Amino acid sequence: MATELKQTPLFESYAKYGGKTIDFGGWDLPVQFSSIKAEHEAVRTKAGLFDVSHMGEIFVEGSESLAYLQKLVTNDVSKVVINQTQYTTMCYEDGGVVDDLLIYRLEENRYLLVVNAANIEKDFDWMKKQAFGDVKITNSSNEFGQLALQGPVAEEVLQSLTNTNLQDIKPFRLQQHVTINGYDTLVSRTGYTGEDGFEIYASEEAIVALWDQILQAGEPKGVIPCGLGARDTLRFESCLPLYGQELSSTISPLEAGINFVVKLNKQDEFIGKAALLAQKENGVPRKSVGIEMIDKGIPRHGYKVFKGDEEIGEVTTGTQSPLTKRNIGLALVKSEFAEIGQELEIEIRNRRLKVKTVETPFYKRQK
Repeated sequence: MATELKQTPLFESYAKYGGKTIDFGGWDLPVQFSSIKAEHEAVRTKAGLFDVSHMGEIFVEGSESLAYLQKLVTNDVSKVVINQTQYTTMCYEDGGVVDDLLIYRLEENRYLLVVNAANIEKDFDWMKKQAFGDVKITNSSNEFGQLALQGPVAEEVLQSLTNTNLQDIKPFRLQQHVTINGYDTLVSRTGYTGEDGFEIYASEEAIVALWDQILQAGEPKGVIPCGLGARDTLRFESCLPLYGQELSSTISPLEAGINFVVKLNKQDEFIGKAALLAQKENGVPRKSVGIEMIDKGIPRHGYKVFKGDEEIGEVTTGTQSPLTKRNIGLALVKSEFAEIGQELEIEIRNRRLKVKTVETPFYKRQK
């Protein structure tokens, strides 16, 4: 029996803008509205608006919430001040990743964790199992909607709808109780596209209204609605990992190359520390590398990578870049084959095609 797909508060609005939906981790979400290429280009040159209401929101509160989070995640949460955001990972004892997430510090002993949609229940169960002392953990995912406005004109467009000075919200900072067109919202500035932009958290009613209002305000500036397809090509070009591809229960954050989220020298012991310390001291067995096709073909997730007759890894994400037309990918390979400039092969439909390892990220925003 087919399980019914979950829908965000904006589901009814998709058709109005031509949204084509797909099953994404159990959610019925738009893959595109116009085309992936047009939406990708809009975010790089103007701005795009994404419905990311499927993401999970879990609150951690109580006098021991900091000590609890220090045990739970790999980054150093003690460095996060009120109204600041931190990117981190939760790991298993063996160093594999439970999830990658954002931690928002809202008050002295109150944190909001934003987790991946497909992992909400798994994360919540894991977090409850690790709880101790005066810590309250609440899954509030059904109470929020979330929009992401991303691109060079994002600030100008959103500023036209609020009296809050958005320049005061620096990257990886947030502001609570920002009134946008009369609606109470939380606004942060992190992004998952490689561009500047904002995340807007609010009630379901507010999100439905603000979706139309932001698109209307942004239309003269070229703002368009965007789907998961462009979100994926944008984050991939900027080499931002996707859980289930670059990160998973069998891929550590060190193997994925996001070493900056693993603070092995923080005073608090955390889950997975011993395994990650061993990986750092002995050298990671595998590394995430950029690849570009030499032969004609497009690398795709799951394609096997070879050096001679030896299978050395697999492609985690691959596509043709919508703007540059380069056929590129990220691959997790044995560390000895991760050097830039290596010639390797990938298997596409039982044929071996040549690729070379290249520098990443594939795209970097000009400041």
